[in-house]
Amino acid sequence: MSLDLDMAEIAKVFFQECREGLDVMEAGLLSLDAGANLENINTIFRAAHSIKGGAATFGFSAVAQFTHGVETLLDEMRNAARPVTDDAIQVLLKSCDCLRDMMQATEAERALDQAKISGVNLELNRILADASGPAALATPVPLAPAPAAAPAPAIIGWAIRFEPVVDLLRLRNEPTRMFAELQRLGEFRAQADITRLPSIEEMDSESCYLSWDIEVDGDITRQQLDEVFDWVDSRCKLRFTPRLAAAVAVAAPAPEPAAAAIVPKPAAAGAAAPKAGADAGSIRVATEKLDAIINLVGELLITQSMLSGFADGIKPHELSRLRQGLTQLSRNTRELQESVMQIRMLPIGFAFNRFPRLVHDLSRKLGKKVELKLQGESTELDKTVLEKIGDPLVHLVRNALDHGLETPQLRLAAGKSDTGTLELGAFHESGNIIIEVRDDGAGLNKTRILQKARERGLITSDQDLTDEQIDNLIFMPGFSTAEQVSDVSGRGVGMDVVRRNINDLGGHVQIYSKEGAGSTIRIRLPLTLAILDGQLVRVGKETFIISLLSILETIQIDPTRISKLAGLTSLYRLRDEYLPIVKLCDQFGLEPDNRDSEDGLLVIVEADGKRVGLLVDDLLAQQQVVIKSLEANYNAVSAIAGATILGDGAVALIIDVPDLIRSATERKGHEATAHAA
Repeated sequence: MSLDLDMAEIAKVFFQECREGLDVMEAGLLSLDAGANLENINTIFRAAHSIKGGAATFGFSAVAQFTHGVETLLDEMRNAARPVTDDAIQVLLKSCDCLRDMMQATEAERALDQAKISGVNLELNRILADASGPAALATPVPLAPAPAAAPAPAIIGWAIRFEPVVDLLRLRNEPTRMFAELQRLGEFRAQADITRLPSIEEMDSESCYLSWDIEVDGDITRQQLDEVFDWVDSRCKLRFTPRLAAAVAVAAPAPEPAAAAIVPKPAAAGAAAPKAGADAGSIRVATEKLDAIINLVGELLITQSMLSGFADGIKPHELSRLRQGLTQLSRNTRELQESVMQIRMLPIGFAFNRFPRLVHDLSRKLGKKVELKLQGESTELDKTVLEKIGDPLVHLVRNALDHGLETPQLRLAAGKSDTGTLELGAFHESGNIIIEVRDDGAGLNKTRILQKARERGLITSDQDLTDEQIDNLIFMPGFSTAEQVSDVSGRGVGMDVVRRNINDLGGHVQIYSKEGAGSTIRIRLPLTLAILDGQLVRVGKETFIISLLSILETIQIDPTRISKLAGLTSLYRLRDEYLPIVKLCDQFGLEPDNRDSEDGLLVIVEADGKRVGLLVDDLLAQQQVVIKSLEANYNAVSAIAGATILGDGAVALIIDVPDLIRSATERKGHEATAHAA
């Protein structure tokens, strides 16, 4: 259905809250695997009910009808009318997936996948139609009691707010029937709300303009009230508030009857953003972050006012005050930069929250028992980095489940617990973010890796590699040790893509493994892609910037350690390793200083598991630089990641180290071919 502009803005909040509600449902359902408690089921039910009520309010009838079946099953579970079974949990998880697809299609105004909806509805109806409960289909998950709490005060009655839709009478519903039903339950009082009543000229005899505030006394259960109002159209607003024996009314709980409507809620303090990827064009910002920026802008205005007094000239005795003002300006600018960057910082938990479901589904498919542990979910990084790291992490987790962790039988035979452990952790280190994927599985089989690499021609038969180099062969394009191709892994793609994507983010990935004890994959990423910690270098008369994340060390060249191969590539012997020398002056067509081209400094950099030495004329300062894209105003340039403006107004190009190594390697290959010809 199409929405007008005002409703579209409100609906945008609804869709966002639906995504959050589905996340709550999924997390709650996954927790039921380990043993259910009543509070978990109530939480899942409330989330489903809010989605249904909101969908009905906006006229998304297909979503509301589908969610009604989900809500019915959950209602039977929370009332102990039906046991919580593994079969029911799996169907409810499928229902969450189906609802996500329906929401995405509805938001984009696309046709719904009726075949998928019908298939899931059949499974829901199959469970609901089993009068004996689904115990025969699967082993019930024991329903644990809710956490112990203080005895609740006795309920002596209810306060009810009922606001029907205007066209209720046209649907052949008679709202006054509820009075007769309530009178059978106990003493009641009702007061009509006439605020929606129009003038007599505008009144329609078939429309219902009244709302009611009702109080009913007696020992009445919530289920009895639900039966009284069971006829209510789902677009109506209905709220029940219990009246307690202490004569203190509690705040109305989240709407639970079928007629409740969703109300957009404001962002809580400290809230950050919806699930990564849900709305790439917007972000929620905690009010304290905005307050900090507003305060800093005020400080800048004060400093600007101080410095504006020097516009007409500076007297000698005012120099100290000028220096003070410039120092203050520098401090305010730096703090403002940090505060603005904080707006884009989101907890990595938004990337981690997809993995409980992924691990749950894949472990069942692979016949493995896996415990997922998440650490450091509150660690923050830039929104752009967060969105782009999601897919590489999925590859790593799938690979750990498929290749790393063993089946229960193999683990028991190896003297381990039958349940494997997969850990995802994140923390800050030296101005970067570190993400680790750890498992206690079989580890990498180095002998098999070497054999496969030689069979595929990735390394020569006489090439001698260290353990670390052998482990990193799994990141080479086309490498796989899987015996059979599956939809989980084994097609020879994935791990090389992981490393390329991480390198494109200015990061670095390493793997550490011990046979029989498991593997750890460690990813180092910059906190943001907008600002770079860089090393300024001079090549001829030009200044370039190299990311500090790529630099291993810088050395003064010793000519005795240089070797040349057939007059082409120069190699530098650094300890026990020979590194190719990439002359930046040749790479970018620049004139070097008037001296031997092999004098100068060698900056050792690494990317894609390859190390090279970049020949530069001089090292300048280290500083943070703001990255500006060349593609937006010019074109993409080989081996250049972007540009920045230095303090003196000069433009400096930022070197794309991975692309530089690739292009330099291709160039040497062309030279070798031409030389052989």
